[in-house]
Formats: sequence, C-alpha cells, structure tokens
Amino acid sequence: MRKSPLSLSLCLGLALGAAAGLAPAAGSAADGGTITLGRSSDGDRYDPHRSSALAAAEVLYMVGDTLVTLGYDLQTLHPGLAKSWELSDDGLTYTFHLRDDVTYCDGRKFTAKDVVGTMDRWLKPDAPNVSTWKAGNVDSITAADDFTVVYKLQEPNSALLYQMAQFNFVMIDPEQAEALGEDFGVTAFNGTGPYCFESWQPRESVVLRRHEGYTWGPEFMSNQGPAKAETVIWKIVPEEATLAASITAGEVDASYSVPSWSLAQFEADPTTALLRPEASFRTHYLGMKITRPNMQDRKVREAVSLAIDQSAIADAIFFGTAEPATAYYSQKALDYNPEIDQSPFGYDPERAAALLAEAGWAKGADGVLEKGGEKLTLTLYGFNNSSSREAAEAVQSDLRKIGVDLALELYDNTAIWGKLREQTYDLYQMDYPYLNAGDALNLYFLSANVPSPNRMMWEDPTTDKLIEDGNKATNGDARHAAYAEAGKVVHDALLWKPLVNESLVVVAGARLKPFQPHGISGAGFNNGLTLELK
Repeated sequence: MRKSPLSLSLCLGLALGAAAGLAPAAGSAADGGTITLGRSSDGDRYDPHRSSALAAAEVLYMVGDTLVTLGYDLQTLHPGLAKSWELSDDGLTYTFHLRDDVTYCDGRKFTAKDVVGTMDRWLKPDAPNVSTWKAGNVDSITAADDFTVVYKLQEPNSALLYQMAQFNFVMIDPEQAEALGEDFGVTAFNGTGPYCFESWQPRESVVLRRHEGYTWGPEFMSNQGPAKAETVIWKIVPEEATLAASITAGEVDASYSVPSWSLAQFEADPTTALLRPEASFRTHYLGMKITRPNMQDRKVREAVSLAIDQSAIADAIFFGTAEPATAYYSQKALDYNPEIDQSPFGYDPERAAALLAEAGWAKGADGVLEKGGEKLTLTLYGFNNSSSREAAEAVQSDLRKIGVDLALELYDNTAIWGKLREQTYDLYQMDYPYLNAGDALNLYFLSANVPSPNRMMWEDPTTDKLIEDGNKATNGDARHAAYAEAGKVVHDALLWKPLVNESLVVVAGARLKPFQPHGISGAGFNNGLTLELK
C-alpha cells in the first residue's frame, strides 16, 4: 500500500531518532573535509576479480582506475590509464599506450607490467574469480615496454573496450595481491585511483583518503584530480528509513540507497537535491533454478511468472520510481530484440492457474496444489532489507492465490552471497546493472557461468553459440543479429520473472554541491572526483 504524505513524514521522523546514533558528517569545503556516503549493504570483499557486488564496485571505482572509461552516456569511450590504443585490422590485437605519470597510493609508478600482472591474476585457470568472460578469449597479454601493453585475442570481441571500463578491469597492485592472498581487498588495497583504501570495518564502514597528486582522471569529467574531499566514508546503514533520516539530519551527505517512498519528500525539501545519471540500466528480477524438481517444467515456470503482479510491486514498493518490466533487460538497451514474446512475463493469474492444471496440479483441502501426493512448495532466497522483503512478501501473496506455497528465506547482504551458491532453493531475488543486451547475456546466460552468476543452471549450447557469435562480431549488424536471437532463446525458456526497471536517483544533502552522477555498474558516485562540499 502506498504511504500517505503524513505517513512519509512520520517514517522519517521516527527514523531520525535512530539516525542520531550515527557519527556526524565532518569537515569543511576549505580543507576538503569528509564526505559521508550512505548505503544499505556492504561488499563481501574489495577485490575486482573476486566480487560482482555493487557494493564492491562502489569502492573499487574510487580506489582504482581502468584502462579505458565510458562517458556519462554509457556509449562514448574515453582514455583512462591508457591514453590511446589501436586495433589491428583482423580485430585480434589491441595495443594500449599507457600514461607515464600514474602512481599507486604507496608512490610506486604504474607500468605495463602491472597491467600484465593484473590480468594474469584474474585469468589464472581454476582461480575462484568472477566475470572472466569480460576479458574475451585471450591469447596473450604482454608488455612491449614500460608503457605499452599488447592484448592479443584468439577471436574478435565486439564488446571488449566497453567491458574494460567496468570495475572488474580496475588495475590492482599484483605484488600486493600475491603477498596478501585471501586478505587482498579485505585488509588492504593499493590502487591508482583518486582515493586510497584506508580501512574497512565489515557491515559498518569503509574509509578512503584522498590520493594526493592524482591528476589523471577522465577527460569528460569536470575535475581530473586531485579529489576535492580529503576523506570519503562509506557508511553502512542497513535500515533504509534510518538512512533516509540520516540525510535529513545531515549525518550522511548523499545516497542512492534510500527507500523509494522517501523521494517525494526529499524532492519537496529545498535543502536536498535529487540527481540522476544521463543513462543507467538496472533490472530487478526473480530467478528460477530450473534443475530443482518443481522448476523443471516450463509450464510451472510460466505459471509462476504470470501469477506475479509486477505493476503492483512497482507502485506499492517503488512508488512510481520504477517501471514494470516484461523482459530480462530494458527495451531501451542496445541490441534488445523487439520480437521477444513478452506475454509470459505479464500478469495473468487465470492463465497461470490453467497452466498448472495442464501440468497435473490440483488444489488440496488446504488450498495448496498437489500432484502425486506432493505439495507444490517452493523456496525463495532473498535479501533482508525493507524493499526486497516487501517484494518477496508480495510474490509470496500472489503465488498463494494460485495455490503455490512459497517459503521465504531472507538473509542480510553479507550472508546471502554464500547462500546463493547453494542448490537448495527454487527462486531467488536479484537486481543488476548492465550496459546493453550483450552485457546481460554474457553475465547470466552462458553455461560457463554456472553455478554463479548463472544461478538458473541454464546450460544450452545454442545460447552459448549465439552469444559467442555476438561477442566475435566485427560489425554492428552481425552483433545485433546474434544477441537478438540469443535474447529470444533465453526469454522463450522462461528463466526469470522480470519485476521492475529501476532508475538510479542520488539524494544529495545540504552540505554537498550538485554533481553529475554516473550510471556505470549502478555506482552513481563513480570515482568520486566530482564530489565536493559547499
């Protein structure tokens, strides 16, 4: 149910008392000061090769740099640590020319051998690393000299430069990573970014200090360095209402993790500003693990999808700040296929009931569907924050109406990543940022990404081949044709129930100057170079 304006004020007012326990934001514009950024969840570690979490990306963009960067439109490539690059005529060899003025936080000079060491660590066979597909099918990565990197592929990769702008490509200190082992990105991170990693108290805060002498920020930003703020503190405030109240109280300077119901009140407050990126994509969905006994039947999966009213979720939980989704990624995303049949992803409980009857399920005396003496009971793993919890409860209510008994198991933002590696659930909650259709397809639907992040356990040679063809395409038409067909295949398989497409909105408090958020990876503060106190 949508909260009334009176209840919005009441929620913030009650939460102000809880917010009073937070450390106040400190510092002034004169000395750069301290900017406190609020968020509701923490990362599992701050290692670009071992985490796919938004919370990790938020910090890694600030403490590290990538070879190339993406403009605010998420389409235009710009130099990063590489000042220029060339691609061979056969599309297999990239030659990157590095800046010669870059240093790590410990003062050591950044050179081509650090790029090689970073990539060797990430692509090491059998290492527990994530998202290695983004690097392409690598033949070799070598240092031609101190400031030239030769990146050879075994086959063309149409998306490589766009992937290189994302946080998994943040350059690390390979020597530190080897020395620290499992503690890398936990106890320390020596990077080249605008800020230096000082400390991490899990589930409490991450403290970053300005990287003095940093002057190699992206050319499209209003500030190339050094950072304006002396210190940035990422403060973990699990309760969303308390986080909203802490901005009102001046104890947190900015956040895009506030509850949707609070945005209308912030918009009416002359001391706060709502800031939006030029482009951003984030989709919330319900994944289905198709290897589970009750989820193997496509009719059951379609029934689950049709029984869930995503329009009601968008209205009641996101308060009009998100639009109902009927596809796995936005129809505005590059290489979306407009011929995808969206009808199985709408809301049609009568059709859902009919499909379950066709699949042999009939309601028992208690109203729960049964077949062969077994009840249709499903388990959902989800996040235990207020909006995710409300969405899970809405799904549970919708499924109960058609006779599906849904058990909810909700975990905090640290514990859930370990739970999601298990094979003991039927449905799971997730939301994810992406650049385009190819980005989404590569991340979630390749067989190589089973069991994570392909938690649906979708292993399909046709899908793999189409995505591979899109990756190897040397022109836009061929890339679109392959990704469009791959999109059709995975949508026809009914692997997700799309819920909403959410727009990133930054709430900036009274102390912070307005700035342009960035939409990449959903990390709106990006590298923090444009953050400045008034």
